[in-house]
Amino acid sequence: MKRLLCAAALTLLPLTVSAHHGVASLGAAGLSGPGAPIETSSSATLPQGRWLAYMKLDHAVWEKYTAARDDEADYSSFLMWGAGYGFTPWFSAYLFQPYNVKVNEDNAFNSAGFADLSLMGVIGFKYDDGFRLVPANESLDDLEDWHFTVYGGVTLPTGNADLRDASGDIDPGMSLGFGQPSYSLGLTVTKPLTDRLTAVGELGYMWFQENTYADGNRARFGDELRVNGALAYRLRVNAESRFRLDLNLEANYLQLGRDSGNGVDEPATGGKMLYLVPGVRAYWDNTSLGLAYKRPAWTDLNESAQQQGAEGKEKYRLVVSFSALF
Repeated sequence: MKRLLCAAALTLLPLTVSAHHGVASLGAAGLSGPGAPIETSSSATLPQGRWLAYMKLDHAVWEKYTAARDDEADYSSFLMWGAGYGFTPWFSAYLFQPYNVKVNEDNAFNSAGFADLSLMGVIGFKYDDGFRLVPANESLDDLEDWHFTVYGGVTLPTGNADLRDASGDIDPGMSLGFGQPSYSLGLTVTKPLTDRLTAVGELGYMWFQENTYADGNRARFGDELRVNGALAYRLRVNAESRFRLDLNLEANYLQLGRDSGNGVDEPATGGKMLYLVPGVRAYWDNTSLGLAYKRPAWTDLNESAQQQGAEGKEKYRLVVSFSALF
């Protein structure tokens, strides 16, 4: 039973995507044991020697301020492919390739293409009469212990940061890359509350470097703080067909610092927001499909009336993820 749970485990990679970039995070679940939310990372690592393939789409439709068909942001689609490998029971590494699409109402300046590559490493540990690294085999009783992960990541400047509009101007917010590496650190905690209900928490921080663009201007995106909480409820399991269905409810808090341009704080950037994210996740054999609906429940943006097309101004987001373990 102990190894069977790991073999059946399916790693899931929720992906939080903002208006101008994506951030990868991680999680896992099996037919039995703790569940994994869709946007919040759970505290699990890949089984040793196993590969993971992953794809996720986050489609954001933006709130409009005017009835006219003008240059307001219409929608953004963030697609991501990923691959992961379990080097040990407690350490996994991942590579992600995002593809971003950003469309304005009047189509005067849209962008689409591959964004910055992202690398991420995850260390898993647990508390069982003391802290220890996650072992290769865990029973159902073991899975009821407190589990944690620490993750760190870096993006590489492989996306085009110097996209120009029809006038030849560069808009960093429409570009496909940051021009410089960015970094992220995070901590997760997972605890089954009952046989069916799992609580998950995540604290994440991401920061950016200033980039000098091809036109000589400099820009730096504001730092990001994320505090996520989630409940996953195991609704149905069919062991014979290796099927599991979970309901998820998440609360995702995001705090954005101000962007800066040429060393000066940019107006109409930054703020705080809270998203509610109901969703479902289905597991079948070594695959998983997650669906979620995400929208702001509360916002405190710095210049809300001027931040159309920014985080916190979504009408809604639809999130679809698919993953398979080999």
